Amino acid sequence: MERLVQTNSQALTVKGLTHAYAGQLAVDDVSFTVAAGEIAALLGPSGCGKSTVLRAIAGLLPVAPGVISLGDRDLSPLAGRERRIGMVFQNYALFPHMTVAENIAYPLSFRGLDRHRRQVRVKELLATVQLEGLAHRLPRQLSGGQQQRVAVARALAVDPALLLLDEPFAALDRALRLDLQIELVRLQRSLGITTIIVTHDQEEAQALANQILVMNRGHIEQAGSPTEIYDHPASLFVNGFVGSVGMIRATVESASGIGTTLKTSTGETLQFPQHVSFAPGSPVVVTARPERFSIVDAPGNATLIGKLLMSTPLGPSVIHSFALKDGTEIKITEPRDRRTAALEVSAPHFIALDVMNLHVFPADEAKQP
Repeated sequence: MERLVQTNSQALTVKGLTHAYAGQLAVDDVSFTVAAGEIAALLGPSGCGKSTVLRAIAGLLPVAPGVISLGDRDLSPLAGRERRIGMVFQNYALFPHMTVAENIAYPLSFRGLDRHRRQVRVKELLATVQLEGLAHRLPRQLSGGQQQRVAVARALAVDPALLLLDEPFAALDRALRLDLQIELVRLQRSLGITTIIVTHDQEEAQALANQILVMNRGHIEQAGSPTEIYDHPASLFVNGFVGSVGMIRATVESASGIGTTLKTSTGETLQFPQHVSFAPGSPVVVTARPERFSIVDAPGNATLIGKLLMSTPLGPSVIHSFALKDGTEIKITEPRDRRTAALEVSAPHFIALDVMNLHVFPADEAKQP
């Protein structure tokens, strides 16, 4: 069977999307664009508004104000069934009394296709998701991964211009989740369909998406590629939510065009050749990724002293947990070798920071819920 190939990829544009539940804003003035044929991930903690955005795009929730456009079509006044959008829910929402073929064919009945055309379309979709031999099985006779593929096939049945997935891997074990993530990317690329996936798993977002939209309390804190989000976080929330990060409180002692001096909460001084836009005396939070710390033999311009709590081998790497002088805990990741295995637990060690990859944020951001 020849693979089904999508040819109508269109860009999605959302402007000023707002929605409230019982007078309480769940999404406030959200705007973003997803390029045609790309995958965007709405990433954030539970209750941040990401599923509300997805359901508003699908036409399941009203938005006021707000404009949702797909290509040159304004979707805002259209009912959900008129938007040509396919959606996969977290629990897949398959009809338990229908076979695989009947589940996939269900949305086609609303488009007026005769029985023969529905059968042809179902065969195409079964081939696309590689379930050709399971057409007559019921959902309960399928594995979780197979059910997910059926849900995707049903979403694709109406030839959508946009595919929406709401936490599609949340109920699966880690190994199966990874397999299906790879399969989803393969399928999406072969179809070229514009896709949005909602997830609270930052590793999943980084693995799947061309663009990540990090949400917090009904707003988009930052939009960018996985690399941009990880390497250049726009806020302390983004820095802490996407990837692991060590956070150290400090006060700005001086800042000029040639560098910055900080006094940490541990009483140590950090000097680095980056200018920060904070006045002397400002309380700040200094952050660095675990791979941006290193254990050294002697102090330098950006060195802390920490007591090793434990070391955890993780394949070719090892994760060290350290406690600084004020009790702040940080983690350091480095390749596993004889030296790392010989580090003495409970002993003090010098910890150097990569001064070109530090981030400094206002201390009041750390107080936000």
